[in-house]
Amino acid sequence: MIIASTPHVVVIPYPAQGHVIPLLEFSQCLAKHGFRVTFVNSEYDHRRVLKSLEGKNYIGENIHLTSIPDGLEPWENRNDIGTLNEKILQVMPGKLEELIDEISGKEGEKIDCVIADANMGWAMEVAEKMNIRRAVVWPASALALVLSFNIPKLIDDGIINNNGTPIKKQMIQLAPNLPTMNSDNFFWAIFGDLRTQKSIFDLTVNNVKATKVADYMFCNSTYDLESAAFPLVPELLPIGPLLASNRLGDSAGYFWAEDSNSLKWLDKQKPNSVIYIAFGSTTIFDKIQFEELALGLELCNRPFLWVVRQDITKDANDAYPEGFQDRVATRGQIVSWAPQQKVLSHPSISCFLSHCGWNSTMEGVSNGVPFLCWPYFADQLMNESYICDIWNVGLKFNRNEVGIITREEIKDKVDQLLGDGNFKARALELKEKTMSSVREGGSSKKTLQNFIEWIKA
Repeated sequence: MIIASTPHVVVIPYPAQGHVIPLLEFSQCLAKHGFRVTFVNSEYDHRRVLKSLEGKNYIGENIHLTSIPDGLEPWENRNDIGTLNEKILQVMPGKLEELIDEISGKEGEKIDCVIADANMGWAMEVAEKMNIRRAVVWPASALALVLSFNIPKLIDDGIINNNGTPIKKQMIQLAPNLPTMNSDNFFWAIFGDLRTQKSIFDLTVNNVKATKVADYMFCNSTYDLESAAFPLVPELLPIGPLLASNRLGDSAGYFWAEDSNSLKWLDKQKPNSVIYIAFGSTTIFDKIQFEELALGLELCNRPFLWVVRQDITKDANDAYPEGFQDRVATRGQIVSWAPQQKVLSHPSISCFLSHCGWNSTMEGVSNGVPFLCWPYFADQLMNESYICDIWNVGLKFNRNEVGIITREEIKDKVDQLLGDGNFKARALELKEKTMSSVREGGSSKKTLQNFIEWIKA
């Protein structure tokens, strides 16, 4: 029986897969401590999450999943990030205010805190206007937030102009022991067209301003993983890794139904033998690169579990090289979506060929799995640098003169990574450091406890 005096929070993620999962995980942590959570997706994402959860009891009774419109019609393209951001700003602030008013209008109800994705900074302004306490969750690396906070300095130093466009290509390092970054690869500058870039850049600048009115600022990371980044934004507190296994539960918030055959198949494989290949929710391949990846996996002659979304390439079902599926049938398992956190914790996994999204990075690191890095866009290039240059638990691929990662390069890097036991040893060491943060006395555990006490007070 839920009583009205228990703390009630509203949580709102940015409408993208890599944002919904960690914010819903944070909500599950709060629910486990007796909080009631109203979790607010966009209507479009809400439908997808509900569909993926059909028949599963992954959400506790303290969490109420609801939605508000994102301003786009159901058939409009949500991968057009510029348009999506514009519509969100036009529609969602008013709708969130209406939702909070509706909840607060019920007898004995009040919202104790609005917790928003830091990419939805406008929600802090709504909460401030309504005199409600405020917290933001930054779901990417602390380094990505440090870069955002440094935008005025990057402009002053002549590295970018007022639209975020790099003035010239150069390598920069925000502090010693942080990854070096190519100015052409700043996460707002790699979308190809100026309109999208300006939209993301302006949103980033506004989000940084909006987060300054938050009472708490959290990051899905740990001091050990990013010891050089956290001191540059002292108000940023680690809350990671946000993993379902930390609360002995199941991960929720996926936009696709999981293929549970993955785990049954892994159970039949030898320990430390399977290459796991997954590129998150947005990576797209052209036909040539997709074929080259398939032939590279065949050339490796090792067991593999490969996640191939329907939209990862044009006509995914017809994109495989001729005869490929028959030739690899005895050692390859291809699925449309996998329960990734459970897959990565499976003893048969030897390495993770990844797009290096931050959730995937945290999930791989937390399970002591070495990486083969294939970043696609945004902050994934910074994460690759952490994995390969700072933590030294993975390898990068080289592209040929026309920008393709060849089958031979794939085989070569798989053999290098799995032929050198030091990668696995370092990955296990990093796992131990990372997971200590969520145990009793760890920094992320303390952050969570302090926040819970603050809300209850």
